[in-house]
Amino acid sequence: MKTLVIGSGAREHALVQALLRDESVTEVVCAPGNAGIADDVPVLPVDVADPEAIAELAAAQRADFVVIGPEVPLVAGAADALAARGITAFGPTAAAAQLEGSKSFAKDVMAAAGVPTAASRTCTDLPAAEAALDEFGPTYVVKDDGLAAGKGVVVTDSRDEALAHARACFEAGGQVVVEEFLDGPEVSLFCITDGQYVVPLQPAQDFKRVGDGDTGPNTGGMGAYTPLPWAPAELVDDVLRDVAQPTIKEMARRGTPFAGVLYVGLALTSRGLRVVEFNARFGDPETQSVLAMLQTPLGALLHAAATGRLAEQPPLQWRDGASVTVVLAASGYPASPRTGDPIVVRGEPVPDVAILHAGTRRDGARVVSAGGRVLSVVAVADDLLRARAAAYAQIARIELAGSHYRRDIAQRAIG
Repeated sequence: MKTLVIGSGAREHALVQALLRDESVTEVVCAPGNAGIADDVPVLPVDVADPEAIAELAAAQRADFVVIGPEVPLVAGAADALAARGITAFGPTAAAAQLEGSKSFAKDVMAAAGVPTAASRTCTDLPAAEAALDEFGPTYVVKDDGLAAGKGVVVTDSRDEALAHARACFEAGGQVVVEEFLDGPEVSLFCITDGQYVVPLQPAQDFKRVGDGDTGPNTGGMGAYTPLPWAPAELVDDVLRDVAQPTIKEMARRGTPFAGVLYVGLALTSRGLRVVEFNARFGDPETQSVLAMLQTPLGALLHAAATGRLAEQPPLQWRDGASVTVVLAASGYPASPRTGDPIVVRGEPVPDVAILHAGTRRDGARVVSAGGRVLSVVAVADDLLRARAAAYAQIARIELAGSHYRRDIAQRAIG
């Protein structure tokens, strides 16, 4: 099964490496990829926002299977374009991907399916946003309704800052969703689905704020870990019963079945679990840690979901221990990341640690930064304490001028 992976981040690097471990996958190529992915498999140029270009590339490569990583091609209709050419793809249609493409659409689906989530108001102008902010009060939560690469959410105690974000969204031609604030820790759960059957992966926790102690602006994610020793034993079963299965059933009822990854972002509040957001693809950086723990062959699992055969798959197998991912970000990230700086890894590699590339490219013999989140350092060990120590031992050996990373990933979980 020749498999084409679409995307260029550390998530796609993790997908590529997991697919290479699957004996049913005979060949892997990636487009557009990055410098690290290019060391593992052939990489090809493609505009990920152009569904027809993706379909043409897949046909030219005679790919048997396409795994679509990022949200942009999914919302644009890449899965639809591939299906029109008879090419099997893992990822929802454009209509189904609106679960991520529009937060107001997702809220409508949740309401119809009875899924617990934050109370919210969709606002199309500043007076409506002001009224919603006053209704819910601080802490204020304002979300860009559309895609924003994980950075379209402002959570603040400042009404002025909340209004400024809403104003910027309106001026850009969008709308916003204003929500009540949800207390409690957040959890990410990826659910693989073929449109009917749902298989959950191992829950993880990511870290959205740029600074230690959850300070500073939101980012695309600065680190993650799995498993969650503090999470309730019944958490996954509860999410399947109360969130994932009702949502998948509602999408099918609407005539837009959702097949792919339903990423459920949750808050474990004092009033019970609540959905923070849905995404229509694997999350980054949680994917890096979750796939490092998965022993079940990934290609066969995703292909079964894409072809409606997920119920036939055996139970998932997971390795013992834990995985911790720490993201190395470029100078100026997330506001204005600097690119073009050389990346140097000093010393011998730390055992059981992978360096997955995201914003990188080759400049002659050098590898240089090419984006905000540059690398993901992913460690696997017998427990969180050792995995965390290994990840930080490795990231300390990486030189990138002006780079920064959080130093508290998984710290609270260790105690």
